[in-house]
Amino acid sequence: MRRERWRAVGSVLWRSVAVWLVSTLTMLALAGILPDFQLQSDDGDSATRIASTAALGAGAFGLLSSLVWPLLVRALLLVPALVLGLLAFALNGSLLLLALSLIPDGRGEANPETAVVVAAVMSAVASATGGALAVRDDDAYRRRLYRLADRRRRRRAGGQTGPVPPGTVFIQLDGVGHDVLRTAADNGLMPTVAGWLGQGGEPSHRLTPWRTDWSSQTGASQLGILHGSNHDVPAFRWYEKDTGEVMVSNRPASAAQLQRRAIERTGDGGLLTFDGASRGNLFSGGAEQLALVLSMAARRGKENRSRAGYFAYFSDPANAVRTALSFVAEVGREIGESTRARIRKQRPRIGRGGLYPFIRAFATVVERDVVVAAVIGDMLAGRSAVYADLVAYDEVAHHSGPAGSDVDKVLQRLDRSLALLAKVAEHAPRAYRIVVLSDHGQSPGETFRARYGLTLGDLVRAGCGLPVPRKARRTHSGAEARSAVRAALHRPVEEGAGKDRPAGEAEPVVLASGNLGLVSFPDVPHRMTREEIDQRHPALLPTLANHPGIGFLLVRGEDDRGPVVLGARGSEVYLDEEPGEPGPLADFGPGAADAVRRTDGFPHVADIMVNSWYDPEDGEVLAFEEQIGSHGGLGGAQARPFLLSPLVLSPPVGDGRELVGAERVHEVLRRWLGEYQGPEIPLVGEGSTAVDDYRQGGPGETAFAVTDPAAQDKTR
Repeated sequence: MRRERWRAVGSVLWRSVAVWLVSTLTMLALAGILPDFQLQSDDGDSATRIASTAALGAGAFGLLSSLVWPLLVRALLLVPALVLGLLAFALNGSLLLLALSLIPDGRGEANPETAVVVAAVMSAVASATGGALAVRDDDAYRRRLYRLADRRRRRRAGGQTGPVPPGTVFIQLDGVGHDVLRTAADNGLMPTVAGWLGQGGEPSHRLTPWRTDWSSQTGASQLGILHGSNHDVPAFRWYEKDTGEVMVSNRPASAAQLQRRAIERTGDGGLLTFDGASRGNLFSGGAEQLALVLSMAARRGKENRSRAGYFAYFSDPANAVRTALSFVAEVGREIGESTRARIRKQRPRIGRGGLYPFIRAFATVVERDVVVAAVIGDMLAGRSAVYADLVAYDEVAHHSGPAGSDVDKVLQRLDRSLALLAKVAEHAPRAYRIVVLSDHGQSPGETFRARYGLTLGDLVRAGCGLPVPRKARRTHSGAEARSAVRAALHRPVEEGAGKDRPAGEAEPVVLASGNLGLVSFPDVPHRMTREEIDQRHPALLPTLANHPGIGFLLVRGEDDRGPVVLGARGSEVYLDEEPGEPGPLADFGPGAADAVRRTDGFPHVADIMVNSWYDPEDGEVLAFEEQIGSHGGLGGAQARPFLLSPLVLSPPVGDGRELVGAERVHEVLRRWLGEYQGPEIPLVGEGSTAVDDYRQGGPGETAFAVTDPAAQDKTR
């Protein structure tokens, strides 16, 4: 026992000395390259004196980075996360200047701009060196994980020993449809997924499609998945007559209210209430461990842990350097891709200028890096259940379309993140079952405004006899990444949300959620019937139903006949009566009537629900928002997400049955959390491969840091 302890101490000392030597050489090299950085007096010094100065400077900088840096970042935890990422460079440079000032005789000198560069390079080199050495020290790594596993086991069992049940990691690939995943695996874009499905060997996972509710968007799906109920979520955004407020799924205050409603309805905290962690989600799922959870972002003060993931990630200054470089590269990639699309006159196409390149880079780089790092920390901490959302594909697909080279690159990087997590699982203190799923898909097609030169709001105004602007106005985008950016900037209210309110009591409120539109009359306190709408605006329903860009309407039938679906040329179907023909719903699949009927029962369904036209041959829809890849209503791939689950778990549904609705997915995931199949689980994965990607990153990938404090000494 004593020998092992001395061996562990010797291993730590060896790694520290190696990192110190590499940092010293790096500082010497930078002093020779950068004219404003010197390690000698003005009269010159011997090579030995310069080397000793570099060693002192590197040692002082390393100590300050280890001791002072985490305190600085924690003190700035309430600073907006994006600002924290930028401040990291300035703070790191300040630590280097402080370290140089500690060198005797004032031989270390650099101006502030050079200090930032030197500190960034040294942090990255030291982190890579320390990580590489630590990863290859399997004995030390396993000892650390055994101690961590022992602590976790004693905490649960009060000192009792025994097999450790497996943990479960749920990774949500936002917006990736079943067919998109299948095609990407078959075409070699996602080799990790392909291997799990048995390409080149025995399968370890099964791929199962499921069907969303009518509201095929993250707010409804993730609320149902994490909390077991998405009742009264008719769309991404909707107007509530009883409060006069517009609810928006990715607005923190709305997300918090939706979560409260779901908990009140189910009487249960959520999927992650037992030793769970929620990372990058709209909702908490009842988890105690939270990072980047939107429903918590509206809270202020030290009790708000929704941005704790940023502290954990940026507590290693090298992470700020690596992520910043990837961020800049992604901004350049988006500018290049959008420029090529304009030159080629690609259709359909929407504007991708302004802040969008930076929003895309945040979703595909910053959000991904922080969330994956948080999941790695959860796995090495041995948590029982983790649910994380990666929004990269969804954000890019909205602007570039669900297929093509732009999204192919995103899918490749997501697959590398899955491979990284699978490698980390080999060294976790318990076995992990990795489940990958999506909340919805994406349907292609141009925008309603681009095809017809007017928005849905303009069409409604025309049907009501109100003046229509000569130039169609742009609509809000429901892209999920914007919510994460707003929360990171401490701007929790959606931009332009106030414009959703009616200009006058007589005017309708028209809202868009992908290819689903909602029309409400705010001066009528109840939901209007078809007859009431016709009396008030005789031309409105015919104008909408007969427009070529509209697939069908849902309104409340008169004389207590229940909901009625209206289509072109007078076709209609009363959903509560025995229909002879599906009528306007014929092109939308066999489950369309049930989905529409369920939504009709929500207390806050709009007076008129509008679903856009859908072409069943090519799967295209017309988005009422500025998106060429959209979701939110019925029609095409948007309503067909997937579940990719290990074979050791029971099948989601029986043979020949279909998994329908996010609430049913919640039941499946909850069932899986209670399942234990297979042989006795070892405390540490038996695989001997080093998790190189974990600390160093694969080709073109960002490396990640452990985010659990108990495991951080392993990686420093």
